[in-house]
Amino acid sequence: MELQYRHRHRSFFTRAEVAQLFEVAPNTVNRWVLGGKLPSVLTPGGRRRYPVEAVLRLLDQLTQGARAPQRRKRSLR
Repeated sequence: MELQYRHRHRSFFTRAEVAQLFEVAPNTVNRWVLGGKLPSVLTPGGRRRYPVEAVLRLLDQLTQGARAPQRRKRSLR
């Protein structure tokens, strides 16, 4: 995956970077943390940072789900 190669040297993302990767609002990232979907760590200054590996894993899970074929519902005729 290209993202893994590009961000291999980093350990953490900021909230804005995570939001940009997923194309969501920054508050959505907060909800994912509160919901247990995404781990975070607090910096000494009180800012949250998100582990690169966890972010890329979630991104992979969500993109795999989006690529899964949709089953058609059978009508009961």
